Amino acid sequence: MSGHGFHVHGPHDHEVEHVAQHGGDRFTARLAVLTAVLSTIGAIFGYMGGHSQNAALLLKNEAAIQKTAASNQWNYYQAKSNKQNLAELSITLTSGDVQEKYRQEVERYKQEKTEIKTEADKLEAVAREADKKSEGEMHVHERWALATTLLQIAIALSAITLLTRKRWLLVGVYGAAGLGLLAGVMGYLHL
Repeated sequence: MSGHGFHVHGPHDHEVEHVAQHGGDRFTARLAVLTAVLSTIGAIFGYMGGHSQNAALLLKNEAAIQKTAASNQWNYYQAKSNKQNLAELSITLTSGDVQEKYRQEVERYKQEKTEIKTEADKLEAVAREADKKSEGEMHVHERWALATTLLQIAIALSAITLLTRKRWLLVGVYGAAGLGLLAGVMGYLHL
């Protein structure tokens, strides 16, 4: 609809407006209310689907950050290993006080590497956990998306039922709506 008096209505919209303005049979009124309820529930499911998708993306981003931090720690570990190797080589090439200095450096590098490895392992564990949570959120998102799609199908079938007046199509409306609600409950329960 524009501000210049030009209106575009779908057949379903026209029928709902007609019933609202002029009254109508109970079949049409009930189907219009059912469609409105399904649309509202579908909007809620769509919102929840977007929320769970955003949560999954944030968790995946967190996992990537932690993986990068772990990689940095492993690079630092490698640098300490290289220094340790040079100190060990220096032990064989020197003697006396200088050799003792390099022995102490080797021990210091070993201890530093142990601490660095512990930190890198912690970061990798955090990354794995964030990845796992992200996958869980994506699974929930898929449930919400399925629920939304099934409710949209029910709404479309409702419009077709209203236009054709074929009551047997209500089986499809109720079936798709029921499956959509079931998928929504599964999303809510994180199943």
